[in-house]
Parts: sequence; C-alpha cells; structure tokens
Amino acid sequence: MDLEEAKEFKERCTQCAAVSWGLTDEGKYYCTSCHNVTERSKEVINTGAIPNTKIQAINRGLKRKRKLERGWDWYVCEGFQHILYQQAEALKTLGVGPELKNEVLHNFWKRYLQKSKQAYCKNPVCRRKVTVLEDNQSHSDWESEPELLSDFSCPSFVESGTESQPDGLAQKPFPISKASQSETASICSGSLDGVEYSLRKEKGIVKMTVPRTLAFCYLSLLWQRETVTLSDLLRFVEEGHIPYINAFQHFPEEMKLYGRDKGIFAIESWPTYEDIYKKMIEMAKFLDLPRFPEITEDCYLHPNILCMKYLMEVNLPDEMNDLTCQVVKMTGVGEVDFLTFDPIAKMAKTVKYDVQAVAVIVVVLKLLFLLDDNLEWSLSNTAEKYNENNKEDKPWFDFRKWYQVMKKSIDEKKQEWEEARAKYLWKSEKPLYHSSIDRAVAFKRREMVVDLQKQFSTLVDSTPTVGRKKPSSFQFNWAEGDVARTCFHGHSLQGILKNKGQSLTTKNSLYWLSTQKFCRSYCKHVTTYEESNFSLSYQFIINLFAFLLRIKTSFLHEEVSLIEKRLFKTKYGKTKKKSSRSRKGRKY
Repeated sequence: MDLEEAKEFKERCTQCAAVSWGLTDEGKYYCTSCHNVTERSKEVINTGAIPNTKIQAINRGLKRKRKLERGWDWYVCEGFQHILYQQAEALKTLGVGPELKNEVLHNFWKRYLQKSKQAYCKNPVCRRKVTVLEDNQSHSDWESEPELLSDFSCPSFVESGTESQPDGLAQKPFPISKASQSETASICSGSLDGVEYSLRKEKGIVKMTVPRTLAFCYLSLLWQRETVTLSDLLRFVEEGHIPYINAFQHFPEEMKLYGRDKGIFAIESWPTYEDIYKKMIEMAKFLDLPRFPEITEDCYLHPNILCMKYLMEVNLPDEMNDLTCQVVKMTGVGEVDFLTFDPIAKMAKTVKYDVQAVAVIVVVLKLLFLLDDNLEWSLSNTAEKYNENNKEDKPWFDFRKWYQVMKKSIDEKKQEWEEARAKYLWKSEKPLYHSSIDRAVAFKRREMVVDLQKQFSTLVDSTPTVGRKKPSSFQFNWAEGDVARTCFHGHSLQGILKNKGQSLTTKNSLYWLSTQKFCRSYCKHVTTYEESNFSLSYQFIINLFAFLLRIKTSFLHEEVSLIEKRLFKTKYGKTKKKSSRSRKGRKY
C-alpha cells in the first residue's frame, strides 16, 4: 500500500528504532526498515471501500489462530523461570511462607542470571534485556504475554557474598519475563537459543537443568529454615504435588516447545537424593551465597526435633528420644556451626539433616539391642513374658513384635510405591515434536494414545482411579487401640535399661562398629556397604529408613559410620592397629 497513508504514525519501531512505516493489506503498520509488524492498525474512515460491512474502525488484527501457531519469541532461561515459578507456587500451596517465592527464590534466580551472564550484565549471552516485575503485579500478569524490559532498571546483586546478609535481600517479588512476538522462528527449536544453549560449554558456568530447579527450591527452603527436608521435597515431587516431570506442560500456549527444547526440558527419570544434594552444593558455590541462617535447637532441621519426628514415623517408643538427644550432644552434631550451611567456607558442605537424624536413631538401636541377630530376640522374649504377666501395667517394648508390625507395613507401602511407579505415564499431555512441521502428526498420535489408554483401562480395570494423595510429612499413621497395627509410642524401655546410681544405662554393654576402616580422602565414598557382611536385623533397619527417605542403603550406612566415628573416637583409634579382624560381629 501507499506509504503516504502511514505518515501519520510517528512512533519508533521497537526493533530498530526507525520511524518509517507502511500499511499491510489488513491495515496494520509495519516497519519498512526491519519489516516488524505491530498490533496497531490504521483507522478506516471510508467504509465504502469495505463491502457488506458496517464497522467504523479496525482496532485489532483478526489472525489470533496464526498468532498462537507462531508463538512467542522466548529464551531457555524463561522456560526455567516458568518452572521455578510453578514449583514455588506448589510449595506455597503446601504451606511454605510466601517469602520463599517473593524474596529468597527471586533473588537466587536473579543472581544466577547475572552469574551465568544471561541477564543483569552488560553483555548478556542471549543478548536479551530482562527485568523483574514490581510487587504490585497481579497473578494475571504472570499468565499474560511476557515482555522483557531493560536489565539496568533493577539493582544488581552484591557480588561479594560476605556483604550479603539474610536481612539484606531485596524485597522484590519473584520475576517473570515477557517476550515480544516477531515473524522469525527457530527451525531446530521453539526457543530462540535452544540450539545454542544445548551446545554451550563455558568453563565456570553451571548450566541450568530441570533437576537444578529442585536444588534451587531446596536452597530457598534451607535459607528460610522451612519444615521441609530434602527427602520430603523429592517425595512431594514423586506424588505429583510439585511440578517436575513434564513441567513444560505448564508453559503458556504461546511458548512453543520442540526440537532441541525437548532435550532441555523433558525429564525421563526421577530425581535422586544424592544427585540433588550435590547439585545444591554446586549451585550454592556458583552463586557465591553467604553463610545461611543458623540452625538452632528450636529449628525443625535440628537433629533433636527430626529424631523425634522419625521415631514417631517408624513407631518406636517415645522414651528413645532422650537417648537420641544424648547421642546428638556427645557427637556434637547438634552444634550451630556444624549444622549451619556456609557455601563460601573452604570445605563447603551442608548437613544431610534427615539422613543424619535417622543415622542417630540407628546408632541408638544398636546401643539398646546390639542388632546382632541374638540379643534383640533374647530381650524380646523377656518383654513378651513381662507383658503377659502384667497386662494392666505399661507394656515393655517388644522388638520382635515391632519388627513384625513394621515388616508388614513397609512391605505394603513398598508394593504401593512400586505399582505407582510402574503405572506412571511418562508421556506428557502436551506432545513434543522435533520441528513445527511434525506438530500435526505429534498431536494426532497423542490423541490416538489417549484413546487407546481409555479403552484398555476400561477393559482391564472397571474400578475408578484413585485420586492424588493429600501431602503429608508422615508416610505412616499410628493410632492407639489399633489391634491390627500396634502403636509402640507409649511402650517402656524398662526391660532394656537398668539403674546405675541416679541414672539409667543400657543392659547391653557391647557394641560393634559398622565400619572398621574408612576409605582414604581421595576416594569417592567414605565406606562400603555389603549386606552379606551384616546381621539381618541391621539390614532390616537400614532398608526401613532408606526406603523412608528414598535413598540408597549405602548412603545411610555411610552416615551411621560417621556418627559412630564421632561417638567412639578411642575405639576407632584401636581399629587402626587391628584392622585385620572381621567387620561383622565386632564387639566392645
């Protein structure tokens, strides 16, 4: 069309800043310099040129369908930003304070973008300007079309970790960015930098991945000292309460995802405790975070409180809590300096709070029952006889009866867990395809799969599908008076303890060390765990707690050995001279 008709439009082009406009056949303004098409359109004064119509003006384009098919221009970091936002919202739904999303996670993510040179720096890798939206932005703004503003409009992070304190974190909401639309599109990926991001290998830069989003979440939870451990976080992910597998399904419809994006955002395995734990430390070092808020005795992550929680979880007597507190005090694992995470320290490592707590309980069980497949059954016989003859008194704790109740409960829980994993549908409701050309085929195949699944489920199982379980910090519930599932919380340890002066001590005076000799410092593991070298009772206890936390048995055995090393320093001194003896059944 004639350029004379567009002279009245004097705004600068958002792409090239030029003021040179023309009109498309639809009446929209386009830049003659860079061919960028705007949403603004020219008012039609003479309606005679438009047959069979009574409209006075054209205010918006009518090609919504083409707009959705083309999608937004977006970057990989924006995809991870959406995932982090959804995870933060899920944690908020689970009861975590809103400060985690609006303050802590917001600042960690902003710092990551700056450290990885993706935003908040002079020359961002993706050459895109990013900013943080202000606190007065509504939730509808998050779901609306993104728009990236100038990265210099927001204050940058303090580079020195020592200068940044918990109270010094900027009071800003969690960021979400907006992207503009353009006619250009990536052939190999829906995102503009999908191919470049996949190939990017820069020394000293930690690339963002979907598992690292969980590391971000746990860092934020740890900073806030929330009542969620790492094992709880991963269990909530498994139960579907926190987006992780197929998290890209929550992306806006306009964020098209295909090609290289599939390898970046599609996850086909469950997160493991060991992997997320390592990534969390790695990310904290990369972000150069300061010393975290102190873990004190009144904090949920303190071993005294966690030990009480796990004693209730596995149906052990409440009286054992006094013994776990003594072990925590003697080993020093309850000290503030030991528990507080300090990423900028020379040996940056955080405590595995939940694993350490159950390791303390395992040590206490060994102190009480030895767990050598002999003493625990002898003490059980004594407790059984006493309970039969004194039914009205407080019952003594019977290890054999507890073992039978827990064995049945844990087997049922394992079967449910294995069935849930076997039935899990890894295919996303939002199909992925290698290129925009394959989009129609991918959606057609997905529809066929869904139809076949419905038909098959109708033929095989007519029972209705059980809904998602409500989130809970406890996996087992024990109630007094339940005949089928005896509750041992109120049982006494009197048959296991004896008076010694004004204090109580264990009748068992023996102990065997879980590890006789630790591996050298350059080895990847502290010790090794082979089930055949240990008693059946010890194996059951280790397997019970390992399943409870969804960790490897060797991981828990290593933590038990470290607690014993602190508790029996003199004993380990002797084992250096006598390392040739068998590991199994060693008594002191």
